[in-house]
Amino acid sequence: MTIHAKTALLGSEWVSSLRIEIDAGSISSVEIGELPQASDTCVDVLLPALANLHSHAFQRAMAGMTEVRAAGKESFWTWRTLMYQFLDRLTPEHTEAFAAQVFMEMQEAGYASVGEFHYVHHQPGGAPYSQLSELSQRIFAAALQTGIGLTHLPVLYTYGGVRREPLTGGQLRFGNDLDRFLILVDDCRGKANQANADTVVGIAPHSLRATSPDDLQRLLDQSPTGPVHIHIAEQVQEVEDVQAMLGQRPVGWLLEQAAVDENWCLIHATHMTGAETAALARSGAVAGLCPITEANLGDGIFNGSVYLEAGGRFGVGSDSNIRVSLPEELRTLEYSQRLRDQSRAVLVRSEGSVGHTLYAGAALGGARALARDAGEISVGKLADLMAIDRSHPTLCGLADDQLLDGLCFAAPDGLVTDLWSAGRHMVQDGKHVSRDSIVPAYCSAVADLLARL
Repeated sequence: MTIHAKTALLGSEWVSSLRIEIDAGSISSVEIGELPQASDTCVDVLLPALANLHSHAFQRAMAGMTEVRAAGKESFWTWRTLMYQFLDRLTPEHTEAFAAQVFMEMQEAGYASVGEFHYVHHQPGGAPYSQLSELSQRIFAAALQTGIGLTHLPVLYTYGGVRREPLTGGQLRFGNDLDRFLILVDDCRGKANQANADTVVGIAPHSLRATSPDDLQRLLDQSPTGPVHIHIAEQVQEVEDVQAMLGQRPVGWLLEQAAVDENWCLIHATHMTGAETAALARSGAVAGLCPITEANLGDGIFNGSVYLEAGGRFGVGSDSNIRVSLPEELRTLEYSQRLRDQSRAVLVRSEGSVGHTLYAGAALGGARALARDAGEISVGKLADLMAIDRSHPTLCGLADDQLLDGLCFAAPDGLVTDLWSAGRHMVQDGKHVSRDSIVPAYCSAVADLLARL
């Protein structure tokens, strides 16, 4: 397969008339100043596609259903209540249909890959399925149907709180002790061939609330390779509970107790001291930021300016999937910093384009978090590529070096014309190639689930 782009982002430079060849899912050649050939797929502006580094696919079906407040209840109550109602009735068939829908939406939004932080493992009530990895296999099937690049992250979730409270209610579907979890991970790795060839299986200790220090260390000892993702310091109460139990704030404790390095992704890391922020940046880990979900849940604002000044790496994810919009994740990240600091262009370290800082940083950081050799257009990299339409009124008057500012801050959704996931051309003319079968299946699954509530 060969792609010709009128304009493309090659490293940090904009080039014209770029022609690239793709072989076995990777970029095999890059030529500048070439005329298109008859067999080429021709696009306007070609960019490295981003990785969506944090997703809970099943929560897509809840979008728009929890924006109410109940009298006398804390603000998180309505969201949590509906999630557990869903969990009481969620079937494997629902899981697959919901994942296919949201993976398709991610690709149409410009994400070539996803990190699925998968914590629903068992039947309602907590009994395992006959195949322990049944629901993970449904995620693999959705990835195969949509063609998205998948880093699957089975979640270790053992306790209901930092004091090792037992799991109750809907949490029972999450629960594994360490020994069973290791069997689950092995099973997932054995079944990963049911998805695309570039599928990766990592691990995800859910949080310091849901596992114990001893189990975390044993897990890391027995999983020496592959990506490690963990929820950390998302809300103030979590920070206070961990500090009371473990004697340190969660990020500080983790950096001191675990060998956190470039294989790690710390999801949220919202509430950090300045010292913790700098230490996380030095570790080489990726901060997994989910600005739309963090804003929706009222989590707080990431310490972005200090983190980037210290050389920290970051990526973005859609988390609860209440809204899947790549530009909005990036603009929400920057706008949160501006509102806090009452300043503009906060996440640019010295000078330059904010849009380029956000987009290029998220492309490289997201790829690293998913253990995916992508994030830039270069020979040998996976062909995770996105094309956009420059003729849209929000972009047509912009110079090359303004395009990413326009994409991040001015453009609406829907500018993605083409999307390749490891060379699989899954979005063409703005539409996923399997949309017409995926959407009806999703709507049917939602109707079936709601009828059971």
